[in-house]
Amino acid sequence: MEQAGSISITRRSVVAGLAVTAASLAVLAGADNAEAQEKTLYERLGGVFAIAAVVDHFSDDIVKNPIVGQESKNLQLREWHTKNLGRLPGLKFMRTLWVCEVSGGPFKFAATKPGATPLGLEEAHRDLKISPAEFDEVAAELGRTLDFFKVPKKEKDEVLGAFAAHKDEVTTGSKG
Repeated sequence: MEQAGSISITRRSVVAGLAVTAASLAVLAGADNAEAQEKTLYERLGGVFAIAAVVDHFSDDIVKNPIVGQESKNLQLREWHTKNLGRLPGLKFMRTLWVCEVSGGPFKFAATKPGATPLGLEEAHRDLKISPAEFDEVAAELGRTLDFFKVPKKEKDEVLGAFAAHKDEVTTGSKG
């Protein structure tokens, strides 16, 4: 009598099959755990392209803002927003890198004018003599931009908190 096909099951093949199954389950469990972990703010904001869109809109609105833009009573801000607009694309790029880094993204921001802090914000803003009230207006403009893009409250609060954490650095030029 002839057998149509024989299947040979050995201890080795059972162990190998169990090992493959266990490895597959471990990979699946790891994926579930990764999803269960909180995403970074960078990820929750949508990554570099979403951040760049927000920065682009925000930067253009700052130029038009009557308190801190082209019609500002602050001579330094008014001049920057009228005579230095050729630098605006680079500023948008630097702002995008900054937001990406402080929100936990993979990009690295390097200050164009290093100062006392790693971000160099005090030196980049010193000559603009930004007052605390002007800083607050820029923060309000950022809030309006985040609302325009329908950024959820949790993420909006985190972005505004990260921005507010640097108020002393940015306003240092108005204090002397």
